[in-house]
Amino acid sequence: MVYTLAGVDCIDCAADAAVVSAVNEGIDAAMEVVELRRPWVMISVNDDDDLHFRKAEFDPDDCPMDCSRPCELVCPANAIKLDDHSGVITERCYGCGRCFPVCPYDKIREVTYIRDSATTSELLRRSDISLPYTGESAMSVMNEMHSIMEPHLKCLNLWQLDGRPMSGDIGRGATRESIAFAVRLAVAKDRPLGFLQLAGGTNAHTADGLRKEGLFQTTLENSNDVRSVLASPSSAFIGGVAYGGYARKIVGRVLSSMPSQQGPSSIEDHPELLVEALGLALGLVGTVKCYHPVHHSSFR
Repeated sequence: MVYTLAGVDCIDCAADAAVVSAVNEGIDAAMEVVELRRPWVMISVNDDDDLHFRKAEFDPDDCPMDCSRPCELVCPANAIKLDDHSGVITERCYGCGRCFPVCPYDKIREVTYIRDSATTSELLRRSDISLPYTGESAMSVMNEMHSIMEPHLKCLNLWQLDGRPMSGDIGRGATRESIAFAVRLAVAKDRPLGFLQLAGGTNAHTADGLRKEGLFQTTLENSNDVRSVLASPSSAFIGGVAYGGYARKIVGRVLSSMPSQQGPSSIEDHPELLVEALGLALGLVGTVKCYHPVHHSSFR
């Protein structure tokens, strides 16, 4: 709901019926508040091991009573609860991996979900490619993938550049890898056609970093031919920025302060918290959308 109100164009979620239903419920709730354009709902599937498709798992009964619980402290999603012996709350865990190295007893396991090819093919209707930087081989990998897809492309594809997957960090350094990836592609003469979208380590500094490199633009100027812009070796048209862990973190801080109660709780039932969360979301989305600075008092 919060990011729909903030004006995002697309919401990415897991290929799970319950998750997709929850996303649509949030969008519907936002559209009851104000008339706006409905964002796309995109589901992500993996074709192999992937950091985005893993969960932490451990048996809380195996934890020593005197453990300092570092896993609980480092979890950005508040997905680990030991007071009531819940262990990992699967619905909250998004696989950042921060708990794995801090467990002093090495009790936390990584569980990766891999679908078979038949199931994956049923889920795929349009392919957007998420690509980690693989060094010097990145360009050849992209071109090989594009050559396979090209006969079946009905529109321009989107290359998502994963700089530092699953970080959610707030500093300028966290976003450097994804920006550096975009810079490398910008000067590559043999890059395949397609929009570029930054991801992995993206945060409030990403759009500003792109502007400093001369890579960020929100509209096409003086050109009616999108393909000519995309094919230009001197400019990479950045089609968007994907915020995952960082977007969850800044709004999650507000959500975690919602009063505990029996049964489901919705942020729209807590107007002050909704205003606070929306202000944070607008501050992030606004770096890409070029919103004017917004203060919480503007919503009251």
